[in-house]
Amino acid sequence: MASQLTNNQLLLKECIKQEYEDATGYSDMNNYFEHFAASQVLKDFNLSDEEIDNGNSGGGNDGGCDNLYVFLNDELITADQIENLNAARGSYLDFYILQAKNVTSFGEDAIMKWKTVSDNLLNMSNALESYIERYNETTIEAFGIFRDAMAKLVRSQVKVRFFYYYITLGTEVHPNVEGQASELKNIIKKYYPSSEVKVIFVTADQLMDMYNTDSEIRVNLDLADQPISLSENEYISLVKLGTYFNFITDENNNLRKSFFEANVRDYQGRNSVNSSIADTLEGSGNEDFWWLNNGVTILSTDIKLITNKSLQVVNPEIVNGLQTSREIYNYFSDKLEKIDEDKRTILVRVIKPESEESRDNIIFSTNNQTSIPKSSLRVTDTIHLQIEMYFKNRGLYYDRRKNYYKNQKKKASDIISVSFLAQCLISLVLRKPDFARARPSTLLTDEETYKFLYEENQELEAYYKAAKIGRKIQNALKSNESMSNTEVNDILFYVIYATVADKMKKKELSFSDIKELDLESITNEEVLSVANRIYEKYKELGGNSRIAKSKTFIEDVYSLFEL
Repeated sequence: MASQLTNNQLLLKECIKQEYEDATGYSDMNNYFEHFAASQVLKDFNLSDEEIDNGNSGGGNDGGCDNLYVFLNDELITADQIENLNAARGSYLDFYILQAKNVTSFGEDAIMKWKTVSDNLLNMSNALESYIERYNETTIEAFGIFRDAMAKLVRSQVKVRFFYYYITLGTEVHPNVEGQASELKNIIKKYYPSSEVKVIFVTADQLMDMYNTDSEIRVNLDLADQPISLSENEYISLVKLGTYFNFITDENNNLRKSFFEANVRDYQGRNSVNSSIADTLEGSGNEDFWWLNNGVTILSTDIKLITNKSLQVVNPEIVNGLQTSREIYNYFSDKLEKIDEDKRTILVRVIKPESEESRDNIIFSTNNQTSIPKSSLRVTDTIHLQIEMYFKNRGLYYDRRKNYYKNQKKKASDIISVSFLAQCLISLVLRKPDFARARPSTLLTDEETYKFLYEENQELEAYYKAAKIGRKIQNALKSNESMSNTEVNDILFYVIYATVADKMKKKELSFSDIKELDLESITNEEVLSVANRIYEKYKELGGNSRIAKSKTFIEDVYSLFEL
């Protein structure tokens, strides 16, 4: 007789069933469970659904790795970022590998596969190319990103950590499975002796706890003295450095990455400015820290004065002071015993903006006083706010503020990321699907491309239709069980371009053409017909990301459709 399921097992099964029915682009419930599990395990990284799914290896030959992600200081790394990757000494390089099974038990097989794939692909003496017949492309690429990051940052003496997450609806782990986990750790230690290795089993109860974690964040901030305030929407005060460290870290003393999502500046590593901040923290002078530092600015959706020396900050976003915050985090991470005894303070401004325009003005102004590449500030440009408003009135949600709409429980299929819209536009009007596929994280760093797409051609209807047709085609391809996730990602932007170009019988598409496009005239049957022709050519040429990222594949697409 089968054992009775627990309440949490039954509730999770129902929850996953309902969410799967609301979702689009997943071949079956087991495929969706991989997305669901990764979303919960990686919740603190504030990844978009797009970023989560890009890490899914999809299909077979994955070596037991359903999802793979590499993070540097809690920031997701993609292949196009490796060339310019840098990090301060002592930074954290983390490799997350997930196995998610929609079953009610934990088996040894999953960890045995991890042992083999780790032994094969983490050994830097082994050429990754020699395993292309054994492991799928996403798996090999993820291990490649990790290995390339290690090589690139070798002089930074990064701290390496491996996290293997095994997620099921089970309730207990058999000792034999735990024994396999111990052997896995020994294999990793063989190649990376100083690394930290964790094998984590996520049960139904733990998965339910993760799912129920409130996306709204309320954090108390204790002040050194009564704050200066002219209204209930703004407070200025000094905060002890140790108190500020506690504010920006969780119960495990890890940095709360979501607090910094709105900040347009990435942590710059140990440059001259940050070295100066670090030296000030380490110094023994008589000056208080806030005398020598401009402090931080925090935006909030709500602020409440709890006592005359304590604020409750709702959904805090540190929009200025990232470098200072990182250095304070680095300083106290190695000196936890000094958190309570350090009497120095930092100047903190907490503001509840009256409007989105006000929010953007604060972000732009507080980050425009020092040398910052304009590309970092682009999502605060007026055109992106206009796109967001235009999309919202038509049932789409432009994710200008990363995960803002996801946290409001909007459907993932209705949320359009900044990078996805850019990829669609670059594919359609610039005819560069190879560029869109190869550089998802650095698309808008090119000044000329950005100017053409968002300054010279501000056609809101064209932006909307590009996003709409792009998402329609993406959903159609992801629902096609004959293609793996990697294959879908490889041909997607070629299919978007070819579908529209073939429909309009034009090789060169303009913003006006996109604006005039009749979305209803393009059927799923037409999309799949175009996709199948491109897919066959792609497979004929080798069927890998090298083909998709090449500058010549677009010529083959032109020939297929006589463009």
